[in-house]
Formats: sequence, C-alpha cells, structure tokens
Amino acid sequence: MKAIIVESDQSLAWQNVPDPQPKSNEAIIEVHYTALNRADLSQCAGKYPPPPGESELLGLELSGIIKQLPASTKDWKIGDKVCALLSGGGYAELATVPVDMPMPIPKNWTLQEAAGLPEVFFTAFLNLFLEAKLQPGEKVLIHGGASGVGTAAIQLAREAGCEIFTTVGSEDKAAFCKKLGAHHVINYKTQDFAEVVKGSDQHVDVILDMVGANYFERNINLLGTNGRLVFVATLGGTTTELDIRKLMAKRIMLKGSTLRARPLVEKVEIKEAFMSRFWEALEQQRIKTIIDSVFDIRDTEKAHTKMQANENIGKILLRVKAESIEQRAKG
Repeated sequence: MKAIIVESDQSLAWQNVPDPQPKSNEAIIEVHYTALNRADLSQCAGKYPPPPGESELLGLELSGIIKQLPASTKDWKIGDKVCALLSGGGYAELATVPVDMPMPIPKNWTLQEAAGLPEVFFTAFLNLFLEAKLQPGEKVLIHGGASGVGTAAIQLAREAGCEIFTTVGSEDKAAFCKKLGAHHVINYKTQDFAEVVKGSDQHVDVILDMVGANYFERNINLLGTNGRLVFVATLGGTTTELDIRKLMAKRIMLKGSTLRARPLVEKVEIKEAFMSRFWEALEQQRIKTIIDSVFDIRDTEKAHTKMQANENIGKILLRVKAESIEQRAKG
C-alpha cells in the first residue's frame, strides 16, 4: 500500500510501505478519506509521538470500507461503510481499527462528511459533557470556535440548550460561528474576550480551552462558582502561575484531557455515549461536520500548511481513494 511518510526534514511523501498487520481484534479498512488534526502537525514536528504499539503513520480518523475482519466478528461484515477514530495510521490506503471502534456512516451522510466526524466530536463531547458535566441552561465559553473541535463543540452545546460564548480570529469566522449557533462571538484580535464577557455582567460555568497559559488567568476570573475549566491543547503556552485562593473561593475544577492515549475500553465508552445522546441529531443533520476544504492525499503538505496558518473554518480533509463512492448513507 501507499502512505504519507514524514521524512527526516519533516517534509511529507506519498510512498510505498508494508501493509498493516491487524491484531486479533482488528479490522482492516480501505481508507477513502482521512482528516487533519493539530496532533498530526505536532507529530510531524516530533513533539507528539503515537502511543506505544500504535501505528507510526499520521492520521487519527478515517472513513472507508471494511476489507478484512476477525472470524469471530458479528457486528460488521466485509463491505460495510464506516468511520472510525484511530490512534494513528489514517494517512494511508489501508488502516487497522479495533472492531469495537467503527461507527456506521450516519444516515444521509457521505463518506467524505463522515471522515471528519470521530476526532472532533468525540473530543468536544468528552470534554464538555463527560469531563465538565455541562448542563442545559449553563453558560459555556469555547475558545477556537472556528476550529474543528470548536465547530463541533458549538453544535453540541447548542443541542444541549446552553448559552454559548466563543472566540475566533477573524470577522469571517465570527459570522460563521454565529450562524452555527453561538450566542456571543468575540474576535480576540480586536477585543479582549474577558472584558466582553464581564461587560455583559456574566460569568460562565464551563470553559473549553485550547490555548493554555496565555488565557489562564482570564479564564479563571470568568468562571463562576463551581466553574469547570478543561484544557484540550496548549497552543498559547504550557506554563503559568496560579493563585490557588481563586480556585478555593469559587470551588473551580481544573481538568487536563487528551483522547489519543486513552485505553481502548474508554474510547469505546466515549463512542457509545456520544452515539446514544447525539446520533439522532447527526442523522437528522442538525449536527454535521463542517468541512473547510478537501485535498488529495498527495497534497498533504499543502493541507498541513493551511492548518498551520490557522486559515480553516472546520475540518480539512484528505481524499485517499480518488474514485470514492459519494452516495449518501441510507438508514
């Protein structure tokens, strides 16, 4: 098969590599589409290695067709169209996936649309609802609202009946997030998000933060009593100072969270909980993958450059199989 290889100079090449060898609990998927995530850029830069025993190839999600299954599998059959979260290996023609991880393509979705579903929606769901325990009617601040995770989080919070604040870096992104369901959109390049929220005489209950150190003090000040702050990335730095008295006074919970390195059993639980709560909304297309652009797999470097420049609204996808079937899934 062919896959994207990271060269010693961090350039990317579409090269022949050995076919993946499935473990006893794994299926082989013919990859039609995969999607970019910030973790892929970090892995390219040598800053985010895959978990031990997982594929060294880039790519944390895919959509495609099942080509091989363990003999004991009853839930799937050869030829089923699926999407799945991966620990690595999606930037390739073939990938292995534990048989408990795939999801069917939601009714009325295409393979292309489903490719960008698992990573961002699982991340948003996990951290808003399982970690931060976001409740209907609460106020949530979502940083990076136009990112893949941000666009997923806005939609999930909207479905849950929450009041949504979000930060973005351009007026185009602000307009898009407003249409997506955010009630208060703040351009951090022209406004101080903390001043905007405070100016509305409000505190927030939950903050989903991808920035880290640069926003830490302002985040703490914006949280109300029993507020919850969840870190999912550190794009703005990793080190800061903390006045513990502020946490004590408002009984604030701090949580750091990643998805990739979690045990398989936890990932399956997250998948099942997400599907139980939001699958109907997906199939009715009240919630959907926001696709910014689609690149051919041979143009992966161009796709990475676009994400690195923070130009995208939603997901950047890679088309792996040129003749991918684009019919919408039926129930």
